[in-house]
Amino acid sequence: MPSRFRALTRDQLATLVPELLLIGQLIDRSGMAWCISAFGRDAMGDIAIEEWAGASPIYAPRMQRALGFEGDDVTTLVKGLQLDIGAPPQFMDFRYTIHSPTHAEFHLDHCGALLDVEPMGDDYVTVMCHDIEDPTFDATAAATNPKARFRPIHRPPRVPADRAPHCAWTIVIDEANEPLDHLPPYHHVITKHAASIELDPIDPHDDGLADYSGPVLDDLDFGAFSHSALVRMADEVCVQMHLLALSYTHAVRQRAADEHQTRQIARSCLVGLAGIAAERIHRALDLPADEKGALRTLELHPLLNPAAYVEADVDADTVSVRPSLAHEDEDAWIVLVDAENPAALQAIVRAIDPHLDVEMSGPADGWTARVVRRDEPAPEAREVQVTRFSAGASFTFEPRRSLPITPV
Repeated sequence: MPSRFRALTRDQLATLVPELLLIGQLIDRSGMAWCISAFGRDAMGDIAIEEWAGASPIYAPRMQRALGFEGDDVTTLVKGLQLDIGAPPQFMDFRYTIHSPTHAEFHLDHCGALLDVEPMGDDYVTVMCHDIEDPTFDATAAATNPKARFRPIHRPPRVPADRAPHCAWTIVIDEANEPLDHLPPYHHVITKHAASIELDPIDPHDDGLADYSGPVLDDLDFGAFSHSALVRMADEVCVQMHLLALSYTHAVRQRAADEHQTRQIARSCLVGLAGIAAERIHRALDLPADEKGALRTLELHPLLNPAAYVEADVDADTVSVRPSLAHEDEDAWIVLVDAENPAALQAIVRAIDPHLDVEMSGPADGWTARVVRRDEPAPEAREVQVTRFSAGASFTFEPRRSLPITPV
């Protein structure tokens, strides 16, 4: 099925792709709050490790293949990070120095995740920047080169409290290193349809860059890529989100008392993300603040994308979902939405106008939702309020020049 992003202009796509990368980062800002509440801080850290270790080694090679920069050196790793929901541009402001094909460094001038967590205290900062970061960086490295390692130069908790840059790391590939193996969650997530979904190839004849095979750029100029390449990027970033969500729910299930609790936590994560994602997409593309704008936002929302994974039709006032590969992945987002569980759709349309609502009908894998207007505005969902705690909810991208990074 053709991508739903194809109808956007090249300029709109260049705006949307970094937005989608940031939205993917907010999955954790939504999901981890519910894990802390249900299981405590230490279990939250373990869930985050399993979540990222299950997803990033799958989606990193996908983006490499799609954008034509496959390899096993540090430039491949760096390019992959620039197109990874774990490191959205500017919000996670990675600054790279490449010394050789086997040695690079980076520091973060701005770490939005750190600024979100610092008010919670040093113990939470240590869980994120030490306990979670070490194994998940290794999992990401192993997908490109099992002998690559990310190692800290310095990292939070910050001493002094305003230390900048926020952290600094090396990337080293050493043939003497023992090869890293994938962690167990990977072997679960790789079996899902989202891991192997095929998307439309990039048209090499379209105007603009068709790949990222050239030099590493310090700030990607998304506007330099072709319309076709940007469509593929948008779809791939949505795949990243689905893989992360699948891995998250799998990790939650290992701690939950029963399936009801697993689904309750997964739905809370989705609802919180859904509302903030809709708000950001709607604002970035300057869509109308009415029923039409709500449906257009829903059509472009990661809940329904890529089209090859989630089959749906959007018309003048309804969205109709059909059985699809996503429904066969038991923990996919779309499985969490039905006539008895409309909260994610409600969060999306109410992000456009709190007077909007949805009326749903049909079976769980083939429902129809109609956007309607109520007389009284609905309050913002608690799940959305929790996600809004992150500065990523209101973060604003700034224009930047894109310059090549050359070894020094």
